[in-house]
Amino acid sequence: MMLQQLDIADSVRRKLSPETTPEHKADLGQFMTPASVARFMASMFPPSTVKTCRLLDAGAGVGSLSCAFLDRWTAGGFGFKSVEVTAFEIDDKLRGHLARHLSAYPHVTTHIIAGDYIEQATDNGLQDRGYTHVILNPPYKKIHSKSAQRLALRSVGIETVNLYSAFVALAVGETTLGGQIVAIIPRSFCNGPYYRPFRDFILERTAIRHIHLFASRKTAFRDDKVLQENIILLLERGGEQGPVMVSTSTDDSFSDLTTQEHPFAHIVHPDDTERFIHVPTTTEKSAVELLPAVHYSLADIGVQVSTGPVVDFRLKAHLRDMPEDGSVPLIYPAHLQKAGTVWPVEGLKKPNAIMCNAETEKWLYPNGFYCVVRRFSSKEEKRRVVASVIDPSSFGAYEVLGYENHLNLYHENKHGLPAELARGLAVFLNSTAVDDYFRSFSGHTQVNATDLRLLKYPSRDALIELGKWAGLQGVLTQEQIDAKMGSLIA
Repeated sequence: MMLQQLDIADSVRRKLSPETTPEHKADLGQFMTPASVARFMASMFPPSTVKTCRLLDAGAGVGSLSCAFLDRWTAGGFGFKSVEVTAFEIDDKLRGHLARHLSAYPHVTTHIIAGDYIEQATDNGLQDRGYTHVILNPPYKKIHSKSAQRLALRSVGIETVNLYSAFVALAVGETTLGGQIVAIIPRSFCNGPYYRPFRDFILERTAIRHIHLFASRKTAFRDDKVLQENIILLLERGGEQGPVMVSTSTDDSFSDLTTQEHPFAHIVHPDDTERFIHVPTTTEKSAVELLPAVHYSLADIGVQVSTGPVVDFRLKAHLRDMPEDGSVPLIYPAHLQKAGTVWPVEGLKKPNAIMCNAETEKWLYPNGFYCVVRRFSSKEEKRRVVASVIDPSSFGAYEVLGYENHLNLYHENKHGLPAELARGLAVFLNSTAVDDYFRSFSGHTQVNATDLRLLKYPSRDALIELGKWAGLQGVLTQEQIDAKMGSLIA
C-alpha cells in the first residue's frame, strides 16, 4: 500500500491541474510535480546514516515529492529509524490533499504549515533548522525589486530575482551541515548577471553533487504546458566540492538515461568571474574549446557588444509604423532574414521607424556594418545563437539607425565595424560549435550581451579572413559554415 501512495497523489494532481485556472497557477507560480519526476528526484539522494530524518518540502502541493521520498524509505531505500516531514503549502485548495496523503504513512511525524515560506523562513533571520533532507519543486515567479519578499530576503543576505532561487537559497540556509537538497528548478540561474548573487550563495555554501538535464523543454511539466528548461540539482550543505555527476534524459520517462562524471572545473570554469554553471553532456571537449585559434576576448579584437538601446514602450510616442519625414529605420528581429536585412516590412506588427529628434538621438547608432544577435529564440527552435549582418546599403541614405532591445549589437565604440569583420563574426557565431558550446551553460532561450562577452573568439585577423571568404559565397549553408570553422587557423 505504501508504494502506491505517490500514485494516489499523482492521480489527484492530474485531476486538479486542468481544473486550476492558468491565472491561479501564474499567480502562485506553482506547477505540481509528475510522479515520474518525483520518483527520480527521490532516487537521487545518497544513502544516509542519520537515525532521524528531518525532511523539508517547501511548496509541497499535493505532496508528490514527500510521498516519493517516503515511498523510498518504506521500501527500504533509507536506513532512518523515523522521519519528520515539514511541508509548507500556501494554497488552501491543496493543503487538504497534502495532509491526507502524508497521513497515510505510519510512524511519520508531519507538520503542515500554511502561508508564505519566504515570510516564515526569514522571520527571525535565516538559521539552521536541522533539516537533513530537502526535496523541492519551488514556485517560479519573478520577485519585484521593492516587494516585501525581496526586502525580507535581503535582510538575511539573499539577493535574487525569482521565487525559485529564493526557495532554494532559504532551504540551503535551513539545512544542517551534511544535509542533502534535491530541487527541480529552471536552468536560467546558470548564467546571466541577475542570478550571479544566487550562484555565489549556492557555490559558497554547498557542493554540487549531481545535475540532471532534460533534453526537451516540453516534458518536465507537460500537463501544465510549461516550456521552461528545467534541471534537477543534488546539493550537499557544507560539502567539499568534488567531481559532479551529470545525467541526461530526453523526457520524464527517463528511459534513455545516461550518466557521466565531470571534474568541477568543467562545471564552473576556474577563470570565469561570473561563475556560470555549465552542464556538459559529454566528457569530450566542445568543438569551440578544441580550436586553438579561438581564445581571444572581445577586448582583444577591439569590439564591444551591447543590448539594442531602443526600448519601444518607453519611446512609444516616437515610433512610426512606416517611415515618414524625420524618421529613421528601427530594426527588430523580424527585419533579419537569412539572405539579409529586409526593411521596411509592410504589415509588420512592430513599427518600422522611429523619429530622429532630441529625445531619441542618444539611442541611435550611425549607419554602418554591424553584427547583430537575436536575444530570444522561439520555444523549440533548433538554434539558440542566431547572428545576422546589417548592411548599410539596405537603408539607403539614412545616416543613423535604431536597434530595438530584442537584439544584441556588435560595434566599435558605438560605430559600425569593417564589413569583413561583421561578416566574420556572423559566420563564427552561426557555427554549430558555438551554438553547442553556448547551450552548455545557458538554459535561457535568451542570449544576453553578458553571455556573448564571455565567449572566446578567433583573432580579429582570422575573423576578417572568415568575412572575406563569406563575402564570396553568397547565402551560406550550415554545412559550409561548419566545414570552414573546422579548418579555422590562427
